[in-house]
Amino acid sequence: MGLLLLAVMLGANTGVASAHTDTSCPAGSSTYTVVSGDTLSGIAARYGTSWATLASYNHIANPDLIYVNQVVCIPGRSSSTASAPATSSTGAPVVYNSGSSSAPVGYSNPFPYPACTWWANQRYFELHGYYVPWRINAEAWQWTADAYAFGWHVSSQPTVGAIIDLQPWVQGAYGGGHVAVVESILSNGDVIASNMSWGANPYSVQYVQFAPGPGVTFITR
Repeated sequence: MGLLLLAVMLGANTGVASAHTDTSCPAGSSTYTVVSGDTLSGIAARYGTSWATLASYNHIANPDLIYVNQVVCIPGRSSSTASAPATSSTGAPVVYNSGSSSAPVGYSNPFPYPACTWWANQRYFELHGYYVPWRINAEAWQWTADAYAFGWHVSSQPTVGAIIDLQPWVQGAYGGGHVAVVESILSNGDVIASNMSWGANPYSVQYVQFAPGPGVTFITR
């Protein structure tokens, strides 16, 4: 089952998504109303959880299909005070520490949503409980040098859960380079990586095949 969980577009709903209380959700949780372009994995990333958790919590039989105006219950949030995700001064969603002891209290994802750097950082945290420690001078192409500087491991060989860093103009990356997260490794050695800001819809999580080689590195803590 893929993780690309596209919301079905029903009409021209262009409103801003928001979380709100709803009596149909369990006590202590809040709700999120799906808008066009949402994915279950994207909603989960905003709230520091996983798509599998949301699918189970909401009894969604087919996680590959969610609908505009569908109400998704968000576990572990106060139903009396829930609100839309906080935003930074640039308007990008700010994702706060989900409670993992691996990240300092209050540490957030500093990269602009939905940049590839935001997704790679958020997905790595979702998988491993760590955000990348570099926060400035960190365009995608710079992540390999940043990883060396902060003592992270850089390899030419992929591992599942590693951040893949493409240098500018390598395998479809543009001038700023591109980062994504390895979700699986194929029998030929290529990888399938989850990405944002790749393709026509920058807000959609895309699964793309990349090959190890020149201009490609894999970063782990």
